Amino acid sequence: MPLAILSRPFFEQKSRAFWMLQAAGWSGYLLLRTVAGISNSFSVEAVLTYIIEAIVGYCLTLLLSTLYGYYRRLPRISAVALTVLTLFAATLIYAVIQAFNFSFIRNADPTVSWSLVIGSSFLSFTMLAGWTALYFGINWYLIVEEQVDRMRLLESEASSAQLAMLRYQLNPHFLFNTLNSISTLVLLKQTERANAMLSRLSAFLRYTLANEPTAHVTLVQEVETLKLYLEIEKMRFEARLRTSFEIDPRVEKALLPSLLLQPLVENAIKYAVTPQEDGADIAVTARLSGERVQIAVSDTGPGLIGTKGRPTLSTGVGLANIRERLAQAYGPDHRIDTRSRPGEGFSVEIEIPLQIEDRLREAA
Repeated sequence: MPLAILSRPFFEQKSRAFWMLQAAGWSGYLLLRTVAGISNSFSVEAVLTYIIEAIVGYCLTLLLSTLYGYYRRLPRISAVALTVLTLFAATLIYAVIQAFNFSFIRNADPTVSWSLVIGSSFLSFTMLAGWTALYFGINWYLIVEEQVDRMRLLESEASSAQLAMLRYQLNPHFLFNTLNSISTLVLLKQTERANAMLSRLSAFLRYTLANEPTAHVTLVQEVETLKLYLEIEKMRFEARLRTSFEIDPRVEKALLPSLLLQPLVENAIKYAVTPQEDGADIAVTARLSGERVQIAVSDTGPGLIGTKGRPTLSTGVGLANIRERLAQAYGPDHRIDTRSRPGEGFSVEIEIPLQIEDRLREAA
């Protein structure tokens, strides 16, 4: 588990994080220097020296942070060169101040000698170099985190765009057939049937436009949409299209991608109802299996003939579309199987995790 100080929320307000780290760092330095000094021999002069060192270091690093912030906007080579020069200059200044501080407090006749400055340089350089490394390390960490967040956002947007593309593929084929049927009814002067089909088509399209392409809907909403779609198709096929629904009440509020089942029913109409003179039965069932929802769309059509696979819709929408939408929505946590009984029927079974709208709201 990462330390709380390295977690993203700590750095959400960069200014607050900087002042907290600055205060904690130099307070820790003062505490360590004081404890080390007291362990040797306690004296008020030594403690006063350490306090002044910490105050000077605190102020000097504030100046460094301003300069480093400016250097980061420069070309890389210039920024590195100026950072190194600034670090050495700050080390020299800090060493001189430390030497003067030590001499002023400890000696009756304060003088600053080069030997004392050189002796203070090692500790000064260690402190300022460590502070500089920490400063740039934290800033690089924040840059990397920002890039990671941006990549996740881009991936999410790309995934949403792909889901939207897959959803938008569903309507053209069905819309073409329905409008063609309406045109035929108008030509045959069957005005009432044409108006009824047009009214149901409007209701269906209103539903598809009202929902976001990436939205999840409850199973009962999906079934109602399927029934609306099938009412339109029944006006084309009449008694040749026979449907039934068996929905477990326990999964009525289960969530699934919008219009996930529509292409399966459309496939069943195309390859089971259309080619047979007597049409076919289409059944939609949904049941609860543990914490999983199992949904099946089956028909009584010819099934698969020999080894020839069942084709997808002419627009390229079919099982491949469903598989990709499930993969986008659930990752590997789903299952889709097809079963065929040659001459007797074809079925598609989907298994997805049980996600209830109320539970998701509570979690949010």
